[in-house]
Amino acid sequence: MVSATSVGLALLPLVAIAVLMVVLYQPATRTMPIAWALAAVAAFVGWNMSPTLIAAASIRGAMTATRILVIVFGAILLLYTLKQSGAFNVINAGFSQISDDRRVQVILLVFLMGSFIEGAAGFGTPAAIVGPLLVGLGFPPLAAVVVALTGNILAITFGAVGTPLIIGLRDVVFAEGTSAAREVVTQGGFESVGAYVAQIGVWAALIHAVVGIAIPFIGVAMMTRFFGEERSIRPAIEILPLALFAWAAFAIPYVATAVLLGPTFPALLGAMVGLLVVTATLRAGYFLPDDDWDFGPQSQWPDHWVGSIEPGQGVGGARGDRTVAADGGTVTTGTGRGEGMSLATAWLPYVLVAALLVVTRVVGPLQSFLASTGVLVWENILGTPFSEGIELFYLPGSLFVLVAVITYALHGMSSDEIKASWSEAIRNIAPAVVALWFAVATVMIMQRTGSAVVLETAPLSSGMLGLLSELTAGATGAAFPFFSGFIGAFGAFIAGSNTVSDILFGLFQYQAAQQIGAPTQVIVAGQAVGGAIGNLIAIHNVVAALTVVGLIGEEGRVIRLELIPVAYYGVATGILTLLLAYVVVPNGF
Repeated sequence: MVSATSVGLALLPLVAIAVLMVVLYQPATRTMPIAWALAAVAAFVGWNMSPTLIAAASIRGAMTATRILVIVFGAILLLYTLKQSGAFNVINAGFSQISDDRRVQVILLVFLMGSFIEGAAGFGTPAAIVGPLLVGLGFPPLAAVVVALTGNILAITFGAVGTPLIIGLRDVVFAEGTSAAREVVTQGGFESVGAYVAQIGVWAALIHAVVGIAIPFIGVAMMTRFFGEERSIRPAIEILPLALFAWAAFAIPYVATAVLLGPTFPALLGAMVGLLVVTATLRAGYFLPDDDWDFGPQSQWPDHWVGSIEPGQGVGGARGDRTVAADGGTVTTGTGRGEGMSLATAWLPYVLVAALLVVTRVVGPLQSFLASTGVLVWENILGTPFSEGIELFYLPGSLFVLVAVITYALHGMSSDEIKASWSEAIRNIAPAVVALWFAVATVMIMQRTGSAVVLETAPLSSGMLGLLSELTAGATGAAFPFFSGFIGAFGAFIAGSNTVSDILFGLFQYQAAQQIGAPTQVIVAGQAVGGAIGNLIAIHNVVAALTVVGLIGEEGRVIRLELIPVAYYGVATGILTLLLAYVVVPNGF
């Protein structure tokens, strides 16, 4: 019989994270070290894990987190490189010239452009980038934050070129050599852990594609209902054909990419294809509404809609306003950097990123060369069974840095602009370093508490997460698949990251699926989708989005509004996961 003491110790780190971040509003940089210390104490007291093994597990976790940080830094560096070169202003101006209708702009900039940024960079960057662009176009800052947080949910599970699945699940939860990895291969019949995680990615993409059919419409409807003069969803219904077309243009290549190429590219290529198709269709005059919809006069806006940044100052920001030729070609007006830059030149860095990622992941010899070159390895950390490596050249972050350097020449950037891009990237990545190091170290300890001697061969059910999953599966029974998405959402809510949520609860969900005899890949896919849901209301995602539009202090109001799409997505995901688990693939591993 499970003792109350063991349960309390297993819950201690998770409860601490929830209380500190959600109740006391403490930052992750302060919360995660505390959670790590509590996990270490729990492992030592409740599972007789030696200090050496705790330290080795922590070092391995920090090394794994560093791989994530390399990806995130490269993605953020490229974003700020394009910001400094003026390319983002050109891209945004191109979108704004297609239509003055705010509903069309939400679908283009939030659903498609936001999904592209999420696929490339992840980790909350879409709201931080798209929000200010919307404010520059004349959106109320509060409306900009609400729709920017909502619109890219389909891309989050595959954000930062698949980091939540590739790093979070493949390299941490189902790391090669662990009991879970051996079960996947021997009992599941998968040729490798990577093949198993790729299958999880397919199911996650299918769940997202089905549930996400309403997301472009919901984003527009929330804008017209809560920020329009008429306070009605009727204007959103008028643009429903465009919303459905945009969803199809994104979802079809999105699912196809998950099936054919794995979890690295679905969001990136789905959004890129969707942007091309929808933009071309709108330029041809199809799906454009008869009348442009706009917000009411700014003089009638409530005070809490606007903060310290005045809406409607143009899309150029510090670099001045820009317009794009009617044919979408060269920018013809504006001041500062970016003047005269074509849309093709502005987009070229991301086209290069997509091409390089595909080539380095598909061409076998090149893939092998990069994966085996420049690898930093620590074998048998502190004399324990733990080992970890960082493949510097193979990580997507290295490709982002390479393209950023190429962009200096492509966009004719000055040394001051190059320095500014690095400064902004370093400033933005710094808080994530401590948070991620301790977050992944915490989970690594919780995963490896199954044996104080040979951790890699310990039974999965004997550790902290195994204990919690057993209890949860017993409490929910056959209905557990319905809750898998909500568990993932809770993880992202407290951690602010789909990747961290997968690391926190991926093994937990896998074990719970085993307990009730449900297909593990479907349940873990529900977890991966849930991690995207929780990002909509994650405290520091909301704070970051409000900060960049000068509206800090309205967190409660934003979260209350975001609970609408969260409730829809969570319930729909739960129902679909139940159907997949018990009707579509009841005999799956």
